[in-house]
Amino acid sequence: MKRRDFIKVAGAGAVASAAFPAPAIAQDVRKWKMVTAWPKNLPGPGVAAQQLANRITALSGGRIQVKLYAAGELVPGRGVFDAVSEGTAELYHAVPAYWGSKSKNFLLFGSQPFGLRADEQLGWLVHGGGQALYDELYAQFDLKPFLCGNSGPQWFGWFRNELKSADDLKGLRYRTTGLASEMMSKLGTAVQAMGGRAMFQALQSGAIDAGEFIGPWSDSALGFDQVAKNYYWPGIGEPSSAEECVVNKKVYNALPDDLKQAVAYACGSLYNDVWTEYTTKHARALKFLVAEKGVKVRALPEDIIIKMGNAAGEVMNELLEADDDLLRRTTKSFLEYRSSISDYMVYADNGAMNARNLNYSYPS
Repeated sequence: MKRRDFIKVAGAGAVASAAFPAPAIAQDVRKWKMVTAWPKNLPGPGVAAQQLANRITALSGGRIQVKLYAAGELVPGRGVFDAVSEGTAELYHAVPAYWGSKSKNFLLFGSQPFGLRADEQLGWLVHGGGQALYDELYAQFDLKPFLCGNSGPQWFGWFRNELKSADDLKGLRYRTTGLASEMMSKLGTAVQAMGGRAMFQALQSGAIDAGEFIGPWSDSALGFDQVAKNYYWPGIGEPSSAEECVVNKKVYNALPDDLKQAVAYACGSLYNDVWTEYTTKHARALKFLVAEKGVKVRALPEDIIIKMGNAAGEVMNELLEADDDLLRRTTKSFLEYRSSISDYMVYADNGAMNARNLNYSYPS
């Protein structure tokens, strides 16, 4: 290339650089703050929150860079809803069960006593009309919600003393959340609301007699086995517990379509990953708790389960009769989906699990 031609090319490049400076690319990068309801990297939800932050960043091609702030680092764990609604942070990771003081409607999207399993919960939202109701509720607070994980079946929890009958629940000081709180209150239980670390301290000091948090993997990390040895199942108060990613609606609506899809896909793609991680690690942790920590796994007596079921039925009937149109519509939608899927599961998953538990020769 002749020198004068080279100068022309170089000059054109300089003009291009002046017209499209490097910082213009960086201007398309959005730096988002994610606040969470969890201690940093708490096995289960804390881990899932960081996975979500990483996945949004990756699927957006780095155009949304999410920095995670654990509970207490920017706002308290129970303050994340208001922080995102008000625009202090762009998104949060928590569970719907924490927002019942704002509206009981929230509680149906996280877990329901004697309600939906993890796969059914997602099925209701995606295929049963639940997402439209979920969106309608959160829009009232300038928020856009997505389910992004599930703990699967939770446990009934850690008890200092063994349960003999439903009478033992009367006056029992018990930590739980969501609609399970209302169910347990109907049985005379003194329900307490608190986070996981506070629950450990309360059990240790004797301020509460029992409590449930999540399941073996997360619970063992918080050390509940050190202060209570009776671990009860099934956790019919929360047959599953959905985790949610909630974005400030104005921030979300301002995104171009491809970045809206990146956020939605990040949440949707994480649901099964989180659920199956919980299930896998709960199973491992339970064996460790029994073999190494002396934990006694106990089944709830059937009479307690039946009385809890009746109490849960009362709670649902009250929601159907509430003076809140959206709450009534959400409850009706949930119940219709539950009825439909329950009829099928008798033959499908229940049938397979019952067959698996019969006495026959099979390698382990």
